[in-house]
Amino acid sequence: MMIPWAHGHASRPTGIWRRRGPALNKRIALVFVPVGIGVNVIGGLLASSLKLPVFLDTIGTILSAAILGPWWGALTGGLTNIIMALQNPMDMWFAIVNIAVGLIVGFISVKFGFQKWLVVLIAGLIISVVAPIIGTTIATYVYGGLTGGGLDIFVGGLMKAGADVFTAAFIPRIGSNLVDKLLSVFVVMFVIMALPKTLKGYAAGPEEA
Repeated sequence: MMIPWAHGHASRPTGIWRRRGPALNKRIALVFVPVGIGVNVIGGLLASSLKLPVFLDTIGTILSAAILGPWWGALTGGLTNIIMALQNPMDMWFAIVNIAVGLIVGFISVKFGFQKWLVVLIAGLIISVVAPIIGTTIATYVYGGLTGGGLDIFVGGLMKAGADVFTAAFIPRIGSNLVDKLLSVFVVMFVIMALPKTLKGYAAGPEEA
């Protein structure tokens, strides 16, 4: 069987599975997806139990998405919230947020990699806006604005001050997500930079493929 790039008929393909074939992609996914879910669950439970004003539940999603691409990232995010919902059923609806984070980071990483600080910063800012828009919509129309998390004290205070439910739920979330998501993307960037090239996948960037 002829391989086009080996005979100069086409440019050499990029990405983990394009460089080494689907089998390697599956092996890497079998490592990064459960690791990502574990990181998300631990971070989310820590933030929830300590009533922290951040979420810490998308670091693993971002890691999987940056390395494996958007669909594996979305899977990591979705499965995270399904597992966390066993302890707190409210988390099920917020799977939409985690899936969106995986898709956004994954598509950015496929195009630009995930090792340049400007790319990572832009990715962090995008999900810092998208996540609270989705999360506030869920919190407002499913739970009435209060979800039992660390932000409830701020949401409640704004509602008492006269703000409508959506505004009261959104304002604390935009600030919290800005800190949470920027922290998360840069933690992932430094982790990826420490990995060997063979494990960086899409995050290595097209110029290193």
